[in-house]
Amino acid sequence: MRILLNEEPLQCADNLSASQLLLQLNLDKPGTALAVNQTILPRERWPHHILQEGDHLLLFQVIAGG
Repeated sequence: MRILLNEEPLQCADNLSASQLLLQLNLDKPGTALAVNQTILPRERWPHHILQEGDHLLLFQVIAGG
């Protein structure tokens, strides 16, 4: 299936969870946040969220400041 990851087209397997995709791409790092179709997906839901054809994923590093 095809999705967009950070505005780049990506071909991936069907029935893949968000967590599985990020592990395969070595992008599952501390401080990482993920939005799917413009909605933040809490990290605890990543293993249960099955990606769908055409999903738009935005992956970014959370930076704390003061």
